[in-house]
Amino acid sequence: MTCHQDALRDGLKRAASALKAHGPSFALAGGYALWVHGAPEPVHDVDLVVAETDSDAAAATLAAAGFQIERTPEDWLFKASTSTSDGAVVDVLHRVDGVAVDPDLLGAADTCDVLAISMPVLSATVVTCQRLLALHEHHCNLGLLLPATRAIREQVDWTHVRQATVDDDFAAAFLFLVERLGIVAAPE
Repeated sequence: MTCHQDALRDGLKRAASALKAHGPSFALAGGYALWVHGAPEPVHDVDLVVAETDSDAAAATLAAAGFQIERTPEDWLFKASTSTSDGAVVDVLHRVDGVAVDPDLLGAADTCDVLAISMPVLSATVVTCQRLLALHEHHCNLGLLLPATRAIREQVDWTHVRQATVDDDFAAAFLFLVERLGIVAAPE
């Protein structure tokens, strides 16, 4: 494990602990959620989701816990950075793929032990759908999705993924690829 991964893990633990203690409700998302389900550990950042109506409260909680809050030009997240030299970043999303995070999404998360802290974690199916729907012509490196998909494939409801992404050409291309490679069984 690298120093940066240590910093990411520390940032994840600090952010989750602060949000658990002071609210609002949240869930672990993105690469670290997939890591909890067995995928390779991410190396860039930590993703958390909060309800859109709770974004300001989440920023206040994390600022009080010592994170530096950066409001980005994108209007669907803010970044919370640790003060370590490794600069661990926790992305706090309140919209995913153009859809507001709501209490129903947070309520559907499973509680898991992550780095010795019990916290809500989005399912492998939900995160897979989110990742596929995030693909577009300027961000379509399908190869980056393969290792995680291979690792978590038995935990994903592929029928649901296909239904949730049926109108998305980039998701269809990825599903064709993983079926062709034998990672995921083709639908009958």
